[in-house]
Amino acid sequence: MTSWLVHPSLPSGNGRRIELAGLDLWILSRIDSVFVYPFELNIDRFKDALSRILSLWPLVCGRFLLCNNGQYVIEMSDNAIPVNYTENHTMKKWPNELNVVLQLSNNPLTGFIDEVQTMKLIHGSQEEPLVCFKLTRIVQSGEWVLGVSWEHVLGDAEPCLRFLNTLSRVYQQLVPLEPLPVFERRLWRQDEYDQSLVSVTKQLRDALPLTDMLKNFMGIQTKYDQVNLHFSGEHLFKLRELTGEKNITLQDSLTAYIIATLNTCCYQNDDQRLILRTNTTVNFRGVSDLIASVGQVSNAVFMMLSDNFDDPLSLSSIAKTIRCSIIKSRDPKFLESSLATADALMKSIVRDNLTPNLGKFANEVTVNSNLRYDWADLVDFGYKNKCRFYTAWTGPLFFRVFRLNPVEDDQGSFVRDQHGAEVAFLIEKDKKDTFLSAWHKDIAENFVNVKQ
Repeated sequence: MTSWLVHPSLPSGNGRRIELAGLDLWILSRIDSVFVYPFELNIDRFKDALSRILSLWPLVCGRFLLCNNGQYVIEMSDNAIPVNYTENHTMKKWPNELNVVLQLSNNPLTGFIDEVQTMKLIHGSQEEPLVCFKLTRIVQSGEWVLGVSWEHVLGDAEPCLRFLNTLSRVYQQLVPLEPLPVFERRLWRQDEYDQSLVSVTKQLRDALPLTDMLKNFMGIQTKYDQVNLHFSGEHLFKLRELTGEKNITLQDSLTAYIIATLNTCCYQNDDQRLILRTNTTVNFRGVSDLIASVGQVSNAVFMMLSDNFDDPLSLSSIAKTIRCSIIKSRDPKFLESSLATADALMKSIVRDNLTPNLGKFANEVTVNSNLRYDWADLVDFGYKNKCRFYTAWTGPLFFRVFRLNPVEDDQGSFVRDQHGAEVAFLIEKDKKDTFLSAWHKDIAENFVNVKQ
């Protein structure tokens, strides 16, 4: 293995400190991603592009600190970012049949990622980089693999993707896309906290010690299996058409279809399992500049709990309820109270050495969608419609949604359904076959028997 430390071409952080909001304190979480390219990435161009954009994104080459007054900050100290290069001589070719979202318990991506050391950060290390890169050349096929590990305190998936897109564009000698990164964020006051909202903030309200959370994850492996559902663009447009509502999005109708199918074929007579609500990860950038600007680099997401569905077996009823919850989340006054409450809870969780509860809650599903973000396209380094993107982990009835990858045929050409999607989640082992059978039947019949 060959290693480099890439410094910003022009130091621009100058030791400035950015105080983090409670909402940013996802210290034990990372965003780990892998991108696969059919041919070479030029290492010198890659390092040069990274060096240049680190001057635009000084937060990324900073260090995570806890100050004596209890504040968490990232000091923009213009540190170098590690880049490692290695060659894989055993793999003949990158597997074409891999799903976008892979199982964490049997994760083939591990060897292609140098992980940010989150445990060292939580124990106070001030030497750990917040982003790590690893390049791997698959010798027999000539393919190249880029592994990226991004510490969640830097920000959620959107700024991570914007940073990688900027790297890809500068590598291609293209101008970075707007908006430019904004690192300052709103800091929430204690008196903005709303006690009445604690009951709906379940992931934070029911936080657990890390050991308990890890124990729960181990137990999940014995009770649940992962399913990866692939929907074509035609499927998604058909489902939206079936809702009969103009303001319903593709994601609304996709989520509603999976819930309606689970309820109809798996949970209809089970009051403990029947799905009645969604808990959706909502990006609140751009709702109000007083809350978070469009370009803000932070964790600008929160969990929005929907009302109960009027009819938990009806595609349109579920979709409309989901859409109403998303519209409600765009109300600045509601958003301010919700965020201040979540912010206070997160600070309390970190202070008490707990971690948010990402387990399953009765009668609910969690939706974390990247359908609006085309990771493979935005980080293609010039290999248009030939880059493939992968990540790992999902939870019980935790819907992770991504665009479909390009698929390589026997002649080495790539084809891609630009509007298709993959949904990955864990389902009870005793329900998996029943659900998949119903889904395959609906696909074959073009959803003709779905209750609208």
